[in-house]
Amino acid sequence: MDFSYRRVEVAPSVTLNVATLGSGQPIVLLHGFPQTHLMWRHVAPRLADAGYQVICPDLRGYGDSDKPDGTAAYAKRVMAADVIALAQALGHERFALAGHDRGALVAIRAGLDHPEHVTHLASLDVLPTLDSWEVLQGTGGVVGFHLYLMAAPAPVPERLIAGAPDVFFGHFLDTWGNGSIPADFREVYLRASRNAIPSIISDYRATATIDVDDDRADRAAGRRLQMPVTVLQQDWGAALGFDAKARWSAWATDLTHQTVTAGHFMAEEDPELVVRHLLALLDR
Repeated sequence: MDFSYRRVEVAPSVTLNVATLGSGQPIVLLHGFPQTHLMWRHVAPRLADAGYQVICPDLRGYGDSDKPDGTAAYAKRVMAADVIALAQALGHERFALAGHDRGALVAIRAGLDHPEHVTHLASLDVLPTLDSWEVLQGTGGVVGFHLYLMAAPAPVPERLIAGAPDVFFGHFLDTWGNGSIPADFREVYLRASRNAIPSIISDYRATATIDVDDDRADRAAGRRLQMPVTVLQQDWGAALGFDAKARWSAWATDLTHQTVTAGHFMAEEDPELVVRHLLALLDR
């Protein structure tokens, strides 16, 4: 893994830690929770070898990127604008975009708000924000307990999570990981998350407030993703009683939806699967 690193200013007083690899047509990869850009360490070299410039930032609020205060700073519309500014700073007006988990929510918003910039879009193991809240019902929704915890008013989640951060963040790395995260990278993710508790909570708080309103407005206006879209996700629909493909079809005009057997951290568990689907998307 031979990432080159730089810091890129994407908004006033906000710079992102950015790893790049390769040359050619650009693809931006956005990490999920509770991770950093390093979750793409197996995927990025394969895409670079296939002739792409791979751009992997730490999202604002995560890793070594800046962590502004306040819920509004983590609206997905704001974070999506970071991605556009990052690509432009690197000389790219048009680029492919893939996101996992939280990064996928940012990618979806970027595709909706900036279709002139996003040529292709991939989402790994997430539903659009509004749909996520609609399907997490009853006892089955307990799997998403962290969404509700981090949506609570300050300082409740801040104090609770700070009391045992490794227990909290380690829970997701261990139970969602299927053993795919080595101990050294687990520690990197834990350390990064310990140092970002307020901003991670702000990200989730925005998803329960500002982001829901933005999605509702888009749904009412009939706005959809116009670029080719690929979705890879576990069979959450069967587990929670919803039709995942139908949910996604309401948001994308050109959709490939694939249920996979890999776990949530699929870019680390089965990078070949992810690369294969990303390259197929880029050929559409």
